[in-house]
Amino acid sequence: MEEPTVSAPDFDLGMAQKALESQPFSRLLQARITEFGDGVATLELDIRPELHQQNGFVHGGVLAYAADNALTFAAGASLGPSVLTSGFSIQYVRPAQGTTLSARAEVVNAGRRQAVVRVDLSVRDEAGAQKVCAVAQGTVLTV
Repeated sequence: MEEPTVSAPDFDLGMAQKALESQPFSRLLQARITEFGDGVATLELDIRPELHQQNGFVHGGVLAYAADNALTFAAGASLGPSVLTSGFSIQYVRPAQGTTLSARAEVVNAGRRQAVVRVDLSVRDEAGAQKVCAVAQGTVLTV
């Protein structure tokens, strides 16, 4: 039986944004949380040349960072702020090219101590069209 996903008490968008801003690597990438709550989180970052690999696509490590952080924040929206990623897998669907990278994570199932989360990563172009570039799934545990 699937347990309902609910928001963690006292952990809202403002607190999530402060947690993200406290991460030096997230500040380096200029990441931002644009959606948070009810087992969902969206992390975005503007695509800049220094985030590309040698062929002009967004580096896979940047996509993996976005997936990892988005899934952890989505789980935190259900389990509370003291969580860590236990593991995740990512499948790259197409090269990421565009102006903005978005990682939207949603809790698939949450218990008291762990959550399974799916992430869809997409890139938006200058016209606003979005294309999925990767999908990920991970497990997050309370600490």
